[in-house]
Amino acid sequence: MNTFIEKGTSLYPSKLQHFLGKQTPRVISTLGNLDILQHKLLAIFCSVKCPGTLIIQTYDFAQSLKEKEITVIGGFHSPIEQECLRIFLRGNQPIILCPARSINGMRIRAEYKKPLEEGRLLFLSLFTDKQRRVTADTALLRNYFVAALADSVFIAYAAPHSKTEWFCQEIVTWGKSLYAFTNECNANLIKLGAQSLNSRL
Repeated sequence: MNTFIEKGTSLYPSKLQHFLGKQTPRVISTLGNLDILQHKLLAIFCSVKCPGTLIIQTYDFAQSLKEKEITVIGGFHSPIEQECLRIFLRGNQPIILCPARSINGMRIRAEYKKPLEEGRLLFLSLFTDKQRRVTADTALLRNYFVAALADSVFIAYAAPHSKTEWFCQEIVTWGKSLYAFTNECNANLIKLGAQSLNSRL
């Protein structure tokens, strides 16, 4: 059953107000174990299209996160993000899933039921009952929401001059730790200030 956290209450994450300012949602819809919000969170992002070499590295990285049981957060919408989620669901790590739409009355997929029962899955949404469809605008708002909650951010790939790259540039100005693989395809992210994943995380 869904619960709601209102801005100004003790359960409401203070990070949201700090990073989102006037865009801070008044109410967050939740489903699952709220204790997961107290963990250190690693956000996962990837552009819709991704070079093959980075796909392989990202899958290997997702496996290592699963084995280390590191808590992850994301919208898990792009193909690479979805595959990472499938890997995480097969492990024991806590997961926060943030759809770019309302979760009120949402149908729970079969693969989510066991993690929810085990208390290692939490759904969060900043959208009301009226927002039933995912759009480019709601996806962008969701991404900022995820990044604001995260302690660090991993970008598998952000296509040059894409919305994802512009989003990464803003996240760096927040002072968040941004990580990317050392790969020529990620030269734009390293230039923005992303830290080499190979040596830092």
